[in-house]
Amino acid sequence: MVEKVEMTARDYIALENKYNAKNYKPLDVVLERGEGIWVWDVEGNKYLDFLSAYSAVNQGHRHPRILQAMIDQANKLPLTSRAFRNDQLPLLAQKICEMTGYEKFLPMNSGAEAVESALKLARKWGYKVKGVAENQAEIIVCSGNFAGRTITIISFSPEDQYKDGFGPLTPGFKMVEYGDADALRNAITDNTVAFLVEPIQGEGGVIIPPEGYLKAVREICTENNVLFIADEIQSGLGRSGKLFASDWDGIRPDMVTVGKALSGGFYPVSAVLADSNVMDMFKPGDHGSTFGGNPLGAAIAREALAVLEDENLIENSHEMGEYLMGRLRRIESPHIKEVRGRGLLIGVELHDSAGGARRFCEALMEQGLLCKETHETVIRFAPPLTITKEEIDWALERIEPVLLMD
Repeated sequence: MVEKVEMTARDYIALENKYNAKNYKPLDVVLERGEGIWVWDVEGNKYLDFLSAYSAVNQGHRHPRILQAMIDQANKLPLTSRAFRNDQLPLLAQKICEMTGYEKFLPMNSGAEAVESALKLARKWGYKVKGVAENQAEIIVCSGNFAGRTITIISFSPEDQYKDGFGPLTPGFKMVEYGDADALRNAITDNTVAFLVEPIQGEGGVIIPPEGYLKAVREICTENNVLFIADEIQSGLGRSGKLFASDWDGIRPDMVTVGKALSGGFYPVSAVLADSNVMDMFKPGDHGSTFGGNPLGAAIAREALAVLEDENLIENSHEMGEYLMGRLRRIESPHIKEVRGRGLLIGVELHDSAGGARRFCEALMEQGLLCKETHETVIRFAPPLTITKEEIDWALERIEPVLLMD
């Protein structure tokens, strides 16, 4: 057993700066423990987590039921690989398909893997079903998108930094303006196989599309025999106040990617959901993952989904989100340009004159509340879906004065 060494936050930060790749710029808080909506740092300071690991801990930190499911399965069988069957994967497949209404489930690990899997499915469907000429398939994406950082995914990123130094990039993608249904319609050609869109752009700044946009997208995709892929990795599983953010528009995509909260923060689990006419494009050997669908991840994910239902966390997200947004919109700060969101995925956009969102996030950290900026001018608030009105009031007592500071 590794002996525990007494260290300060400064010691840990120095070690990380010395040995870790510098691909992140985190706030200088060193966390060691969490429970529910709260986390503690190595020096015993307590914080309200208003980021939820980018929506991975919708169920709260260290949820006891999910923890027990993890322990029980780890004590029996953590991994088989898909060379053999296990007794947990079929139960997860049944649970998530019955919960979401899709016929088939493809398990993976990270959100980026789920998106890559959906892209592969869409291309193969385009060639085998739609009849697109080999190697000519196009997938349309949106400005402001974020789906991960693999070579293929950064190939359709609008961010120059994500692509700089990583070429040659993957061809076959076309970008249109987010929220503009006519732009999508005009971009479709005979080679278009799919349209990939986030119903709410989280990393893009918590951007909500115009009313009726997703309904129009659904109609356009159906009319043109194009697959509609919804990336719900951050916005799904209750974060928006509904099971999927797409549900706000009453539409059903052909494919949905999920991840993050699918495991309640205990383990990397992601998935693609689709009906048989799309999912059956994959034959044995076409696609796979050593850890995808492993019994430990499957047991954890099944319990994580059950917690969302049993504890009415989706409904609580809707109710508490309305309350939090209402209170934020009443803050009369010269720095605030707009408050927007759905459920407990909320963005506070600041004016350029505010001096950037990071300084507000750092000030909130000093007050015991953890959040993170996105796109430099947006503060993202996304607490666990277990949060109560009293806890939101506690947070607002700290948020309001910070947003009013010079």
